[in-house]
Amino acid sequence: MKKILLPIILISSFVSAQVPAGYYDGTAGLTGYTLKSKLHDIISEKNVNWHYGDLQEYYKQTDLDIYYDHNNTNNPSSGNYILMDIYSEIPNGADAYEYNSTQLQGTGSITAEGQAWNREHMIPQSTFSTGSISNYPMYSDLFYVVPVDGWINQRRSNYPYGVAGSTVYYNFTNGSKIANDATPGLAYTGHVYEPINEFKGDVARALLYFAVRYEGKLNGFNHNAGTTPANDESQFDGTEERAFEPAYITMLKQWNALDPVSQREIDRNNTVYSIQKNRNPFIDNPGWVDLIWSETPDTTAPSAPTNLSVVQQNANFVNLSWTPSTDTDILGYKIYMNGAATPIVTTKNTSISIDRLTPSTTYTFTVKSYDKGYLESPISNSAAATTIASDGFAKDLMITKYLEGSANNKAIEITNKTGHEVNLNNYNINIQFYSGTSYYFSDSFQLEGKIANNETFVILNPNAAFPCYTNSQAKFVTASTPMTYTGVQYVELAYKGFGTVDGIGLKSTSNTNSNVSLYRKAGINQPATTFTVSEWDSYPINYCQNLGTLSAADLIASNKEFKIYPNPVDDNLFVSGETQDIKTAQVLDVSGKVIYTEKDPFRNKKNISVQNLSTGFYFLKLDEKVYQFIKK
Repeated sequence: MKKILLPIILISSFVSAQVPAGYYDGTAGLTGYTLKSKLHDIISEKNVNWHYGDLQEYYKQTDLDIYYDHNNTNNPSSGNYILMDIYSEIPNGADAYEYNSTQLQGTGSITAEGQAWNREHMIPQSTFSTGSISNYPMYSDLFYVVPVDGWINQRRSNYPYGVAGSTVYYNFTNGSKIANDATPGLAYTGHVYEPINEFKGDVARALLYFAVRYEGKLNGFNHNAGTTPANDESQFDGTEERAFEPAYITMLKQWNALDPVSQREIDRNNTVYSIQKNRNPFIDNPGWVDLIWSETPDTTAPSAPTNLSVVQQNANFVNLSWTPSTDTDILGYKIYMNGAATPIVTTKNTSISIDRLTPSTTYTFTVKSYDKGYLESPISNSAAATTIASDGFAKDLMITKYLEGSANNKAIEITNKTGHEVNLNNYNINIQFYSGTSYYFSDSFQLEGKIANNETFVILNPNAAFPCYTNSQAKFVTASTPMTYTGVQYVELAYKGFGTVDGIGLKSTSNTNSNVSLYRKAGINQPATTFTVSEWDSYPINYCQNLGTLSAADLIASNKEFKIYPNPVDDNLFVSGETQDIKTAQVLDVSGKVIYTEKDPFRNKKNISVQNLSTGFYFLKLDEKVYQFIKK
């Protein structure tokens, strides 16, 4: 079918904005994976994540077929919305069929092309699902969840996009096909779906958007799900930076060049931005594809990091630091615990908090660096740490406010009182429903980013209309299933799927938290895997005072951070900061045993005498804050 350029007056009603001024600030001069990480930070900030069920309505804005001749059947003013389908559109001929926005149907009842359309995840849901549960925000991201013919979607299954070989299993009406894989350089030998040339760039830019948008989570997705590369359908390689297998990246780069950005993509990018508040950077600047995936790694493994040491030990976490490898192409560091072959975490920094540890337990840590070629260094020196018996920090994140108000007024506040920065990428919000015969967990919302100690954040339903809190103030804005609770459901903060950290209500029962604002009492400083109503104060419907802020007591405490010096120390350990209100100073050995106590230690001085201590590692506990030091 012949492509036509419509008058600007027709498409302007579907375009709300161009690239906002300053949106890509900070990217100038960046290349490679550094640019990719910067773009991730930009497009992941302040998104609005909608419910999967909302997409059908939003497609009336994002995916109208106004770029090809459709026999004058597209008349939005009459309620007739013809959708653009890249799996069936014939650019230079008559389409075999077209879809009205109302013709959404599940795949199970579709038996041929042209019967109904589906919501297609260009990155299959199996990549980021947990069993039968789909995880937001990936589940409903408009940049790669698009309307397509249901029969083709069903035939594509979880097969990757790729270059079709000579054995064709399905030929579809617009020339796209499913065949054996003939993508140069791939070890994969399964089926692939090859779109027509008109839309190969659209596909490539959508997949590369996913690799940027969800950096930090990619290693936790179901990559390399097959037992061998030959039957691995994902083409993700488990890396956060490169994301895909090198040969697959090569193909996506070729597709990006073969099919330049079209006006349809530009308009769709602008419209999705108006709905979702982020953009596909490769539509705004397709040259970034080659600029990012242009690394030319060497073949020499990097040198080992050195001087790994434990700089702070507490009951549930330890802080590590090390001297970086001397190589210039280091991407990051892998931290290993107790001699395990698999790293427990990776970081781009040269220090980290290792949390979720057990009190009074000895751990041993080592570190390896890895470079742009994903070559690993030799292992660092070993550093041992014994967590102390107890401290005043929370053992994990905790829910501190729960708002269930009228209509969509739903908000959850979470606070970090752990004593260290927390990586949120492994945390999610779960919800449990009743089917009429049994209770079950439904789709989940995954958190992302980091939260500093003594900081709090809010998860808000985007349709909320609280009198004292808005979408722009919340860290996460989502209409995902967990944020549609009505007060009768059990809602929880969980770690890595279903490791309960804190919860509202009780599991497998009908709760009574409707039309209420619950605020955690000031004296409660630990999360609870079992909800206890006595830990909460109850307020009227739609009450939201001080949402997203620490209490006055917490703010005062957060400002009282101390520095101890010198470290290592000879005779006197000095403490800087607002020490005048410290009630008790204690010195503990590595087992957590108190060996010295001093009341009001800084009434007339700034130091603690340690001259009688033997050489070794110790802790200085100032009320509820704990610092490690070394006695020479």
